[in-house]
Amino acid sequence: MNTSPLRRPSLLVLGGLTSALLAGCGGPSSPASPPQPAVSASTGPGAVAVVTSTNVYGDIVRQIGGDKVAVTAFIASPDQDPHSYEANPQNQLALSKAKVIVENGGGYDDFMDTMRDAAGNTSAQVLNAVEISGKTAAAEEELNEHVWYDFPSVARLADSIAAALGKAAPSEAAAFTAGAETFKQKLKPLEEKEAAIAQTAKGTAVAITEPVPLYMIEACGLTNAAPEEFSEAIEEGNDVSPRVLRDTLALFTGKKVQALVYNSQTAGPETEKVREAATGNGIPVVPVTETLPSGEDYVGWMTANLDALGKALGR
Repeated sequence: MNTSPLRRPSLLVLGGLTSALLAGCGGPSSPASPPQPAVSASTGPGAVAVVTSTNVYGDIVRQIGGDKVAVTAFIASPDQDPHSYEANPQNQLALSKAKVIVENGGGYDDFMDTMRDAAGNTSAQVLNAVEISGKTAAAEEELNEHVWYDFPSVARLADSIAAALGKAAPSEAAAFTAGAETFKQKLKPLEEKEAAIAQTAKGTAVAITEPVPLYMIEACGLTNAAPEEFSEAIEEGNDVSPRVLRDTLALFTGKKVQALVYNSQTAGPETEKVREAATGNGIPVVPVTETLPSGEDYVGWMTANLDALGKALGR
């Protein structure tokens, strides 16, 4: 589980949220605002207000609820680093009105619970994707909280979303259930792509910069050869030791891996060195992100990720 303080909202920001809400939004002389949350463009009358931590979950909710939901996603662009998220008054206001809240959990977006408590919303249904997934960490290991890269976990979340929406709007419960079933059917081709890669590439070594896509890597039958200390340091925002960096770079100079799966959303000097080592030694780089790219939906995004991975492996 990632417990990096970078994943926690700024205490100064949280401390000022309540007063900022009372005072209203800043005027023309206010400093530049952080990126605004994404809000559903079109909704029907009486739509269920839903808040999600990222646009990944926002898109899943929209696919299930259609115009019967009004979704606000806090982290809504690949240009935003989820690790350095900062809360703002608009987000807390949205949380105060939400009927359903979808968070990742597992230490990824603890700011959601902090902000919900500050907003005083005790009636909203809170869906924690990690808890719903049922995934746990083995003894002496940390949980990989990036469950949106695990399709069985996403399918379970879809059912929970439909149930929560149905409770919030009982007259539309059947429509939400049908929406979840349609969405889950779209996940099956993704699992088939994973199985197809595993059939021909099982045991192939790749390297990752962070454990973001690790569930997908494992479902494809691949092994991660990158030192665990490297991805842990990158994810926690810590410096990578010279020894660990040297061992990681040796994977590429020695051509011990077939691909680098690279989190382009949180790139830094050390991951850039790794990317350069891969490209310099003719090893394909597969960029991935933590949130939806602009104009994509969840299924299309994951399809592109799997296609890129398969291409890098020559499958």
